[in-house]
Amino acid sequence: MLHRRRFLTTATRAMALGGAALLGARGAQSQPSYTVPLAQLQEMVGQKFPRSVPVQGLLDLTVQAPRLRLLPEVNRLGAVMAVDAAGPALRRSHAGSFDVEFALRYEASDRSLRAHQIRLGPLDFPTLRPAVTELLNAYGPVLAEQALREVTLHQLRPQDTAVFDGLGLQPGPITVTAKGLTVAFVRQQP
Repeated sequence: MLHRRRFLTTATRAMALGGAALLGARGAQSQPSYTVPLAQLQEMVGQKFPRSVPVQGLLDLTVQAPRLRLLPEVNRLGAVMAVDAAGPALRRSHAGSFDVEFALRYEASDRSLRAHQIRLGPLDFPTLRPAVTELLNAYGPVLAEQALREVTLHQLRPQDTAVFDGLGLQPGPITVTAKGLTVAFVRQQP
């Protein structure tokens, strides 16, 4: 019985050291991390669209899935969003687009990476009268917030973070790189 306990204790320590060595193999200076490629982000966000956003009973905007782009120089993501405007105030449907940039945050309750700090570029509807486009741009930030608020870009699965959890680490800073998102893992706060 005593030998078995020693074996289990030694095996547990070896696994912990092996996990630490695996994480440390990335380099003595780097933090352990998890990377999410752009294609995986695009697939996840595509499942959340299209989204409809009503504009004061006058028209509805239907926002299509964004085409994401990485902006590592500002540690943000960008996207081109296609949008359709239709409703009682318009005679027909009008296609348009807008650019958006956003930062990312980690939500511990469901282990997700979410869009926040949204910055909207001007809405562009080539077939709408300029006055209508100006009106839509006045509502633009509110519309973008409604359409993109807390959109989940990725959800970490327990198996994605099992080694980190076992070492007492939790997701920390999110960095946008040329290949995707890198989530650094830091010591859990008591």
